[in-house]
Amino acid sequence: MSGRKRTLEAISFELVMTVIAVIALVIIIAPSLVVLIVSFTSGFSLRFPPPGYSLRWYAELWNAWQLHFAAKNSLIVALWATGLSVVLGVAAALAISQSRTLSARLLDSLFMSPLVLPALAFGLAALMLFSLVGLPVSPLTLVIGHTVVCVPYVVRNTVAALAQLEPTLLESSAVLGASRLYTFRRIVLPLIRPGIIAGAFIAFMSSFDNVPVSLFLRDAATDMLPIRMWQDLEGKLDVTIAALSGVLIIATVALVAIMERVTGLSRRLTN
Repeated sequence: MSGRKRTLEAISFELVMTVIAVIALVIIIAPSLVVLIVSFTSGFSLRFPPPGYSLRWYAELWNAWQLHFAAKNSLIVALWATGLSVVLGVAAALAISQSRTLSARLLDSLFMSPLVLPALAFGLAALMLFSLVGLPVSPLTLVIGHTVVCVPYVVRNTVAALAQLEPTLLESSAVLGASRLYTFRRIVLPLIRPGIIAGAFIAFMSSFDNVPVSLFLRDAATDMLPIRMWQDLEGKLDVTIAALSGVLIIATVALVAIMERVTGLSRRLTN
């Protein structure tokens, strides 16, 4: 009887968790599906369901030079921030993973702190700091700000990859006379490369889609794509933004699928 009761409890628990997961999935996916459907509207306003379907607004993207300029700026900043995040994040991960001291734990907490601090608060604090040291807002301040908020993703994924590294490989390499640089280049780096790539991908997406930091640290000549989309929607509800959102959704899903195939991205995010 008790075994039957436990079975019923297990089935009911799985059923409840399945229902909650489905509800959460619908809440997450539904807005993106609505935007994707609206992007194919034949009308001149954002309305769901659309009165008809057309590719006219995707064609309009070719002439939206302001969006092109903003996308170029976002791409350049994201690439710089990702590159710097990889260099700093991998170095920090190596230092953290090789030590169990209090200073290593404090260093880990320091690198993770941008994920805890509200993004708007960090953007305002960074603006005040740059003003205090006399550094005007520019693409440089954007890259610095984005790098700070992107480094944690590289650190966490690289630390997870290093945790799966067999210590005997490093010991064998040292016994055979290999230098630490040679060991890192020929043994450690190839084994942790998937973790670094996964961290770099998340860092790039976080930088490209960042609004709070960009809002405070950009100048008048540096138009960023998320802010431009926000301003266009706030001012005139431009349907072209829906088409651009559709492009971004499709591109993001494709990139995530590629990264999952190459690096096992979802598995590393749960480590």
